[in-house]
Amino acid sequence: MKQNSARKWFIKCILTLFGALVFTALAVITVDPYFHYHKPVSFLSHRLYEERYTNDGISRHFDFDAIITGTSMAQNFKPSEMDALFGTNAVKETFSGAGYQELAENLDRALSRNPGVNQVLWALDYNGLLRDYDWAQYEEYPTYLYDDNPLNDVSYLFNKSIFYHGVLNNINMTLSGASSTTMDEYSSWERETGLEQILYSYDRESVQRRTDTEFGEKERELVTRTITENILRVVNRYPDTTFYIFYPPYSICYWDALNLKGTLSKQLQAEQTATELLLKCPNVKLYNFFDQYEVVCNPDYYCDDGHYSGEINSKILNWIHEDTGLVTPDNYLERLRQEREFYSSYDYESIYR
Repeated sequence: MKQNSARKWFIKCILTLFGALVFTALAVITVDPYFHYHKPVSFLSHRLYEERYTNDGISRHFDFDAIITGTSMAQNFKPSEMDALFGTNAVKETFSGAGYQELAENLDRALSRNPGVNQVLWALDYNGLLRDYDWAQYEEYPTYLYDDNPLNDVSYLFNKSIFYHGVLNNINMTLSGASSTTMDEYSSWERETGLEQILYSYDRESVQRRTDTEFGEKERELVTRTITENILRVVNRYPDTTFYIFYPPYSICYWDALNLKGTLSKQLQAEQTATELLLKCPNVKLYNFFDQYEVVCNPDYYCDDGHYSGEINSKILNWIHEDTGLVTPDNYLERLRQEREFYSSYDYESIYR
């Protein structure tokens, strides 16, 4: 009798556990907070957040014909503004702190799944030109979301963080009547701007000063590999897609640091190498806004030496639409000459008086 009771108890425990697992899996599949299985369902509110979890799901299941990508320099773009200017149906897939390789790999997956994408807006971080081609700030990624292997989906279906912070959060949003995150709001941020804010993170006195450093064959090979194995690999694979690639307009304080460190000439030569490679691609339209001095030299647009406010993202979209800052085989050397002349002779001391 006791043996039968024990057996029944064991079977009930197994069935309860199995039922709990099935319920959890069904809840995750139905709500699907990171869109691994399907697009957002109409009866649920959803939150767009955690880019490295969400972006691949956007690529898989959202309807779009244009992509905005890049690091935090692209997070404040509004796809609705791109749609109005370019006649697109755009999504935003940005990655804070990403290297060129991470951006390229995500974009490659997105384009391979969506052959109808005909425009890509790509912010190419200027300070990444001289990094290793596979430089990465983050080491752990939810790679189980990126492939088509159903076996490793257990990491998604039975993930406590995903259930509590994704599934339950979306259910709570729905029950409370909260609206879903818009694509314009996704990954965007607001911070105080101005010289005082810049100086919180940019300590001019602590910059290591040295004489101008050389741009040799080693550096040329570094830039060439970084651009070729990441940017050109994707661009050449999708010849029917137009890539609007731009160097973000960092603040005058960034250029001040380059001068103090003696790396201005090296950075400009890296730019020349990258530019010459990109200009060989007929489906690339390359833009450079370093001559937009009313922005670059105005600290009120920046929260640190590199990051600009959302107002500048809107300006960039309009500049690109108007072909302002377009780099061509005929003008890139003259543009580089003007950059060198302006940023090597600027009165940087006047910024801080």
